Amino acid sequence: MYPIKAPKKLIEVALPLDAINAACAIEKQPFTRKHPRSMHIWWARRPQAAARAVIFAQMVNDPGYERYLGRGMNKEKAAAERERLFKIIEDLVQWENTNNEDVLERARAEIWKSWRETCDLNKGHPLAAELFNPEKLPGFHDPFAGGGALPLEAQRLGLESYASDLNPVAVTINKAMIEIPPKFLGSAPLGPEISANKANKKSATRDAFEDWSGIKGLAEDIRRYGALMCEKAQQRIGQMYPPIEVTSEMVAERPDLRTYLGEKLQVIAWIWSRSVRSPNPVFSNAEVPLVSTFILSGKKGKETYVDPVVEGDKYTFKVKVGVPPESAKNGTVSRKGAICLFSNAPIDFKYLRSEAKAGRFGRRLMAVVAEGVKGRIYLSPSATHENYAESIEAERFAETPICHWPGRTNVVEYGMTKFLGRRCKNSQLSPPLAH
Repeated sequence: MYPIKAPKKLIEVALPLDAINAACAIEKQPFTRKHPRSMHIWWARRPQAAARAVIFAQMVNDPGYERYLGRGMNKEKAAAERERLFKIIEDLVQWENTNNEDVLERARAEIWKSWRETCDLNKGHPLAAELFNPEKLPGFHDPFAGGGALPLEAQRLGLESYASDLNPVAVTINKAMIEIPPKFLGSAPLGPEISANKANKKSATRDAFEDWSGIKGLAEDIRRYGALMCEKAQQRIGQMYPPIEVTSEMVAERPDLRTYLGEKLQVIAWIWSRSVRSPNPVFSNAEVPLVSTFILSGKKGKETYVDPVVEGDKYTFKVKVGVPPESAKNGTVSRKGAICLFSNAPIDFKYLRSEAKAGRFGRRLMAVVAEGVKGRIYLSPSATHENYAESIEAERFAETPICHWPGRTNVVEYGMTKFLGRRCKNSQLSPPLAH
């Protein structure tokens, strides 16, 4: 067997770990924009900065002297050369340099330089033409790609990248990140541009680019397709989500709504809670909401929660902003069962399941989600919206039974034996939109 001459790689000797760790910490911050994680959550996503640094250091030869290969520099020169390579890594891992072509080209040049040195060392190998082609970098394959950090960064550094995984979600993520975009590099968008609705402060699509370099055309097509789907949704079910006008009474309760006073906000969702009659004889006519948490938004500075205001055997839901009380975090349902909102009496799962199977579960509108200038706005529900929502007659679709797996498909224990039965009438309206 003919030996392969493999120079020691930079990753085997030293790395600027402090710079890499600092860049990874910045990248993990939730406000980091344009991160691949915003496309789809993956529970074991690796930092892009770490992936980029590791692949670079695996591909670049260490400058130290290796006698048996007859290559490298003396200690002083090697130390200085490592510092130069470390500077490339330090620039490479900065989030703002993710698509900086000047920085990336410096890194790619070092990878090519090391690869050609390796090819030259192995030019006497009988399979040199196949294994050590100085004009073709080796391919990169991640067999368990997950969130795709490694194959994406390998592709960014100039390698031909391949990714695979057993999980179909991971496969979809990697197709969207490393397979599809290269096919449309430099292509203009194909979809028809949709005019923005003048009544809406947000444009339906971005202004057309004159420069379609990179994947700008693909990105614009995705925006146009999204706008088209929104238009179709508006045509089909828009009347089911009537706009809600911000009144002075609403502003008096919620000063944060003052900028929207007099405006009609587009409702984009209703948040419901299931309910059950209280087992307490004193409140037997009262419907107890079954909610795991009353928190609507836990984002710092944008905390929003629902406050159930009890009056006798009735209650109303009020949406409030600010740091929520501890009681809002817990809701009325836990792993131990539920709690009666009126008497604080415990409600066991046996009672909940029997009521559900008997068809005695109800529902209450807990909050209205509207579209604001900078994101979602949560509003207190009105009787008008709840009555309107209750009057909706949803289309019936082919119902698929749920294959019961005890301990996993717990909804079956509550009499919900078909997938459609888990959804309220409003959510049953959306499936045909993509057809």
